[in-house]
Amino acid sequence: MSGDRYKITEQHSPHFLTFTLVDWVDVFTRKECKQIIVDSLNFCVKEKELNIYAWCLMSNHLHLVVSSPKLDLSYVIRDFKKWTAKEILAWMQNEKESRRDWLLYRFAYHGKYRSNVEVYHVWDDSNHAVLLSWNAIFWQKINYTHNNPVRAMIVDEPEEYLHSSARDYKGKKGLVEVCV
Repeated sequence: MSGDRYKITEQHSPHFLTFTLVDWVDVFTRKECKQIIVDSLNFCVKEKELNIYAWCLMSNHLHLVVSSPKLDLSYVIRDFKKWTAKEILAWMQNEKESRRDWLLYRFAYHGKYRSNVEVYHVWDDSNHAVLLSWNAIFWQKINYTHNNPVRAMIVDEPEEYLHSSARDYKGKKGLVEVCV
């Protein structure tokens, strides 16, 4: 994280975050890996009191607009990334993932020269954290997050995308508990 110029300076304030997988590899094309993220986000809401205002999971990255009123946001992120990486790797090693060897090779390559990594490094270190205040930029980042699958030409309307909070903003029940 030393090279990340986007730092979380106000731990309890809302931030726009982007978590990317190393080499932008497409892991979240598999429903099991998507479910790991959904379950982990819901765990953070319930057990770590994370406030999620918006989220969108794409094939190789996750956008969030979040705040953490009780715990330092950096700690919640650290735990989230550590847990989800462990779960993704466990799934990958136990399932017949067609790209398993290649993906594990990519994760091992990125872990090879890191003293704090045993074998595999799944998530990029950067969170691309942008501090938000309760103004137009806050809503701009929520709209940006929700429109990601539209820009990628996956859906016509943001609320059609299952792995996003756009559904919640249109009165539908989403997969993750969000603060609308």
